[in-house]
Amino acid sequence: MTDVTKEQVLETLKTVRGPDLEHDIVALGMVSDVFISDGKVYFSITVPADRAKELEPMRLAAERVIKEMPGVKGALVTLTADKKAAAAAPAARPAPNPPHGHPGHDHGSHAHAPRQPPRAGKIGVPGIGAIIAVASGKGGVGKSTTAVNLALGLLANGLRVGILDADIYGPSMPRLLKISGRPTQIDGRIINPMENYGLKVMSMGFLVDEETAMIWRGPMVQSALLQMLREVAWGELDVLVVDMPPGTGDAQLTMAQQVPLAGAVIVSTPQDLALIDARKGLNMFRKVEVPVLGIVENMSYFIAPDTGTRYDIFGHGGARREAERIGVPFLGEVPLTMNIRETSDAGTPLVASEPNGVVAGIYRGIAAKVWDQIAGQSQRPAPMIVFE
Repeated sequence: MTDVTKEQVLETLKTVRGPDLEHDIVALGMVSDVFISDGKVYFSITVPADRAKELEPMRLAAERVIKEMPGVKGALVTLTADKKAAAAAPAARPAPNPPHGHPGHDHGSHAHAPRQPPRAGKIGVPGIGAIIAVASGKGGVGKSTTAVNLALGLLANGLRVGILDADIYGPSMPRLLKISGRPTQIDGRIINPMENYGLKVMSMGFLVDEETAMIWRGPMVQSALLQMLREVAWGELDVLVVDMPPGTGDAQLTMAQQVPLAGAVIVSTPQDLALIDARKGLNMFRKVEVPVLGIVENMSYFIAPDTGTRYDIFGHGGARREAERIGVPFLGEVPLTMNIRETSDAGTPLVASEPNGVVAGIYRGIAAKVWDQIAGQSQRPAPMIVFE
């Protein structure tokens, strides 16, 4: 059986009528770049932001015809909301307001915060109490390792936790959490998350082979992120931790624009150059009115395993001073240890493999500070975010 091609996919999509019911979605220019990997087809359909829910049947029709193509093992299709796409579809009566997400349940414990209403203009994920982003201004500062151990710290503190790997180009959760295989689907659409150490996990790394080069433009990144967020059977979670890719690109803007983030945690190392990049991340979240929950100083110092001597390899205290300077909480210092590197490489994070160790205690302390802020937010009105 020959591999399916982009041309064949586009030809098939010409059978799907656009919103005007006269032209197809390809002719209307609504289909993004098509990406094909291991028999799975990925693309998005650009629609006006105010008609996204109304046009869901069109997305389902496109997904169905592609899945029926010979040689196609699966399809990941989603709608990309874009105000500029309004010209592609005539105005129609607004769809009725969607119902709110599931109400919170009384678990008999103060550990579970009340459900936060979605921020204006954003749709929450039913069953998830709060979504937090873990970000950094640059790569190489240990952000993903911090995200995993923060999630495990929240779990150890008695919460129900999931983690979403939002790094489309370099997903790391399969390796960091020692998870292999492909996720199963419910009715051919909703994805069951993978799981290890009590965490529910979703990553592009479960859907695409590790060595596959992901050459996607912005709409494709947005499409994949939102489908991994909203079409996964997360169940009831108190917190979903989102491991962002480094920098301030499409993934961060997508999450800030379309997801009701409870806040962001910024990871930096102590030295000036890393802090310069961390400021970019801080400023981006502030600009889009996402609360900055605080800064973590990773690789803060090194303790020699043979002598116990402390070395400030990258300097020390830079992130704390930066947090004080700009008025955000300082969440804690995580040392540079051989154990963190070795357990990360082995897929056995320290909070899970050495729960009573010193470093695990540091991560649990950071998790407690983060959760205290999230729990306090339920009493404060959230800002409205508008992107022009």
